[in-house]
Amino acid sequence: MDASIQTRDLTKRFGDFTAVAGVDLRVASGEVLVLLGPNGAGKTTTTRMLASILPPTSGEARVAGFDVVTQASEVRRRIGLLTEHHGLYTRMRAGEYLAFFGAMYGLASAEANRRGQELLEQIGMPDVSRRRLGEFSKGMRQKLALVRALLHDPPVLLLDEPTSAMDPASARLVRDAILQLRSSRRTLVVTTHNLAEAEELGDRLAIIRQGALAAQGSVQELKREHVGPPIMELRAAAPLDGVVRMLPAEVRLLTSGPDWVRYETDAPSQANPRVLAAMAGAGVQVVTLAEVGRSLEDVYLKVVGVPAPREEG
Repeated sequence: MDASIQTRDLTKRFGDFTAVAGVDLRVASGEVLVLLGPNGAGKTTTTRMLASILPPTSGEARVAGFDVVTQASEVRRRIGLLTEHHGLYTRMRAGEYLAFFGAMYGLASAEANRRGQELLEQIGMPDVSRRRLGEFSKGMRQKLALVRALLHDPPVLLLDEPTSAMDPASARLVRDAILQLRSSRRTLVVTTHNLAEAEELGDRLAIIRQGALAAQGSVQELKREHVGPPIMELRAAAPLDGVVRMLPAEVRLLTSGPDWVRYETDAPSQANPRVLAAMAGAGVQVVTLAEVGRSLEDVYLKVVGVPAPREEG
């Protein structure tokens, strides 16, 4: 697939401080990339460089086919940007606010009104056009800022903490809207601290630590690479006294209880049938054999340098 966003050795320094250090990213058209990392890791600085707000110190980035430095105005026309600080004009009414930005985006008044109302309904705020923004809650302001970012139907969306300050119901509406967008040819880069949100939204994740790209890939790829091979748990209908010794050689016993056992294997599709055959040969009735869930939190804590405790039953 064609790359909608591509960076090479993207670096940003503020004096002696390196905020972003040599980041290489490639985001395909229609893909959702989620940026994760601790506070101060460089996520927002990376987003601002992609939006042609901050020029990189070195390296390069292209967004929607345009260079973020030499073709900054073309980049800005083709992105929708949601920042942590929205810059809403609190004395304006919501309809006036969207009409103002529609005009800035070059939309005809009727088209801006139509798009604005359509997006407000999609985001769960169909009746706010005449309300002043100063009356909006934090969550409502966040949703209006997202509508503003989508108003001109941009091919690239850069969303910095899109569900921050939202109650669970509002956050669900925003995530649903993002999920609807991901099926189109629009490319999204989403920054979040919410790991469940990252796992739900992202086709790929990129974890940034101390300004550098520490890991990237799909959730399953990251789990395999950073938390090891799958862990399987077998539960039986009766005690497993002595039967554990019959496990095939290709599995590694981790822990066990009276009627259950956990083991690790590099090839579960090959090892699990042999385990079941060994149990059947010993007359053991197996109740369940399933993979123990390895969380994205395990991956994140390992990549950013905080050890996660090994799970035991």
